[in-house]
Amino acid sequence: MPSDDVVISVKDLGKCFHVYASPSDRFKQFILPRIQGLTSKRQKQYYEEFWALNNASFEIKKGESVGIVGRNGSGKSTLLQLICGTLNPSNGSIKTNGRIAALLELGSGFNPEFTGRENVYLNGTILGLKRREIDARFDEIAAFADIGAFIDQPIKTYSSGMVVRLAFAIVINVDPQILIVDEALSVGDELFQRKCFSKLEAIRARGATILFVSHSGSTVVELCDKAILLDDGEILATGIPKKIVGRYQKLLYVPIEKRDAIRQSIKDEAKAKKLLNIDGNIAAIHDKLVDSTGQDEHPLESYDPSLKPLSTIEYESYGAHIESPDIFKNDGTHANNLLRGNYYRYSYNVVFSRPANNVRFGMLIKTTSGVELGGAATAPSARNSIPLVNPGEIYRVNFTFRCSLNPGIYFLNAGVVGDINGSEVYLHRLVDAEMFRVVTEVNSCVTGIVDFECSSKVEISS
Repeated sequence: MPSDDVVISVKDLGKCFHVYASPSDRFKQFILPRIQGLTSKRQKQYYEEFWALNNASFEIKKGESVGIVGRNGSGKSTLLQLICGTLNPSNGSIKTNGRIAALLELGSGFNPEFTGRENVYLNGTILGLKRREIDARFDEIAAFADIGAFIDQPIKTYSSGMVVRLAFAIVINVDPQILIVDEALSVGDELFQRKCFSKLEAIRARGATILFVSHSGSTVVELCDKAILLDDGEILATGIPKKIVGRYQKLLYVPIEKRDAIRQSIKDEAKAKKLLNIDGNIAAIHDKLVDSTGQDEHPLESYDPSLKPLSTIEYESYGAHIESPDIFKNDGTHANNLLRGNYYRYSYNVVFSRPANNVRFGMLIKTTSGVELGGAATAPSARNSIPLVNPGEIYRVNFTFRCSLNPGIYFLNAGVVGDINGSEVYLHRLVDAEMFRVVTEVNSCVTGIVDFECSSKVEISS
């Protein structure tokens, strides 16, 4: 078993599926190799091998929240099923230390003919609870699911949202030491999703380990301490969620003919440990902006030419190229040390080398950990975009924004989208194209990330 500090240990893990061209080939594979074995003939194989997961190795420590990202078909769900024991590995080993509760697929483990109440007891028993323990937790499970009288109706009468509500309510109320969630939260409505994430935070605070699969990069960045990038059954990199999600998104949008090169560059970065270290921007900024007395060197808005992102990720270009992202004050001078409450202009140029249809531009502001705070687009939809851009044209894009952020370091994205074969895609994108610092103010009472301009008043109550 792993040490007390390591709750999941995966080493050289692989899973191979047999793919048959027809049912008759499956029958032949079942019968003929046995006959051929008796006659000493060379055994023929009637199937193709498909390795859904190959040579995967990693460790997860107690209390860590780990996100797994990857394109559809990359092996994420297979990996989780292997860890949970619902699939057997073809090679390699898995060791776990602690009670596992898993929400792998919508309604998995539910009997559609049983009522919700009966399925609570069925699933609770499968997860290792005794009946008296389920009795003690039933009211809490029912309250969290919030499906009312449907708790005593057959599961087959439930909507998809009701199924995921009940399934999640069960797994998070068995006090798991390891909680595994596979994209199930995307089914619920916004209020239920927030309730789920709040519960996940509470479970995490109690020291449980969370393994989380999601296509939402911002969710992985916000929820997880570490992230794993899977592609074609192979772990390309493990590291800081913001960096791993950035590489995942780049891989997601790269042209097929360049995918292998991007995959290799990500693996080379991982080998060089670039994705495992704390973002170099933060340490560098701290060294530059704080003097030996601990006071800020830039108490007012100004421009620091050395304040440049080290984490920029550039997407493949489809005939457009973003250049010269910059932040300006109202008087037209550069600034990247900003004052809360003032207005600024974020600008960049886009050079087009090919014609493009339905073009619009965008920006996004993020925290150092990659949480998306907000942004804007130059048009609300493709219908309101620039219908045609000609080769050789250059567009200057400007976004004016009020700095409503509290002191800290923030990053800006830049992107241009257009129509290719009937689908809106990125023609070019820069992640962490520019960065800025909101300077510290003396005697400020604001808290958190965003300044909501709250005022306070304290009175003696009679």
